[in-house]
Amino acid sequence: MADISASLVKELREKSGAGMMDCKKALTETAGDLEQAVDWLRKKGLSAAAKKTGRVAAEGLVGVASEGSRAAIVEVNSETDFVARNDKFQAFVAETAKLALKAGGSIEALQDAGYPGTGRTVKDELTHLVATIGENMTLRRVQQLGVPQGVVATYVHNSVSPSLGKIGVLVALESTGDAAKLNALGRQIAMHIAAAKPQSLTVADLDPAAIARERSVLEEQAKVSGKAPEVIAKMVEGRLRKFYEEVVLHEQVFVIDNERKVAKVVEEAAKDVGAPVKLAGFIRFTLGEGIEKKSEDFAAEVAAQLRA
Repeated sequence: MADISASLVKELREKSGAGMMDCKKALTETAGDLEQAVDWLRKKGLSAAAKKTGRVAAEGLVGVASEGSRAAIVEVNSETDFVARNDKFQAFVAETAKLALKAGGSIEALQDAGYPGTGRTVKDELTHLVATIGENMTLRRVQQLGVPQGVVATYVHNSVSPSLGKIGVLVALESTGDAAKLNALGRQIAMHIAAAKPQSLTVADLDPAAIARERSVLEEQAKVSGKAPEVIAKMVEGRLRKFYEEVVLHEQVFVIDNERKVAKVVEEAAKDVGAPVKLAGFIRFTLGEGIEKKSEDFAAEVAAQLRA
């Protein structure tokens, strides 16, 4: 049987958050192999991190990072906003966003990337953080944008630092024009996107199912008017154009001046930056969007216990 030292038990406790006797047993069962011992604890449900994985994590932070003509965005979730204010958690999100620049938008590649200064992967570092802080945390998603020439501007809303906050936006502008002016334009468009929540870049990019659903609603509304079918068809098309102005970035009115459409703003920017500009894409992450948050009713919980 392998000799299990106190220092090895201590290291496993720090890595897994499990109790001392459980760590000693895990090391005994795995002949002193630290990584296998971590897996043994997780399989037995004894790792502090493993015990927390079932809890809903819908708080946390969105982080952005940029380098040259590329930028990346990540969302890392925690159970409470309190943890989002933790320095260790913030450092992890900021570092993970930087590492995402090399991951090509793949969450698997990002999870397997080495986390600087630890000898652990990003995935293992997050597990270590869960055990250290005491809340469930998840690396939920990552995306990246890049252009052959130009900039990818970034913007963070409700920020706790220039690169971390509740809403993150990337905007890709293709151009050979002045980079500083492109960045300024990109940031303004990113601020617009944060506020206006476009669903697509162009009408052609819009989800056909979303268009069909809207058309169906508009047709039912128009039929109430009792007008001729050809008149109803024109009414529906007119209202669809209004729908596009609400959800398509190119068609939206620019929130900065509240006059021009975004497509016109980009077109006219060529004069200022010294070359034609193409709005090539955007990404918008809102913290916790799509996560079903548990609604806790304390009074109902007590009543249920009393009935039991």
